[in-house]
Amino acid sequence: MRTTRTAGVLERQPASTRVRLVAAWTSFMFLYAYVDILVMYKPGVIEDILDGVVWEFAITQTWAVGALVLVAVPTAMVLLSTTLPARACRVTSIVVASIYVLPTAFNVIGGSWTYYFGLGIALEIAVLAFIIRTAWTWPRTPRANNDVEASRPLHTARTA
Repeated sequence: MRTTRTAGVLERQPASTRVRLVAAWTSFMFLYAYVDILVMYKPGVIEDILDGVVWEFAITQTWAVGALVLVAVPTAMVLLSTTLPARACRVTSIVVASIYVLPTAFNVIGGSWTYYFGLGIALEIAVLAFIIRTAWTWPRTPRANNDVEASRPLHTARTA
């Protein structure tokens, strides 16, 4: 038996704030990693790394720990965006994303400028801006008045 499907408008299913933050932090991590990986295809970069230098910095244990922290914090934000209470998640996302604008800006100053590098930095900034905006505009539940309506759940409260 043949069934027919009617074409229609796709149902709008908005993602929750937490899901949007997780997606944004994940996207940021992909950009963060791939921009660094793509830089290694520039002639001379691998030779510098083999000589123990990244940009102007000697590759030391301190440098390696710093690099790990720079990657670990946004990685942790993927998990924290789903586990922290809403208020803590909001504040943490705003603060961490704001702080990560600084290393990104440093990359603009110290980076080897190529089109993909500039595009990667612009995309990182755009994702960080999205994270800050999403967390800043986190939807709020209206507070109930101190009357009869306050004792009812929000979904059954009547509006005047």
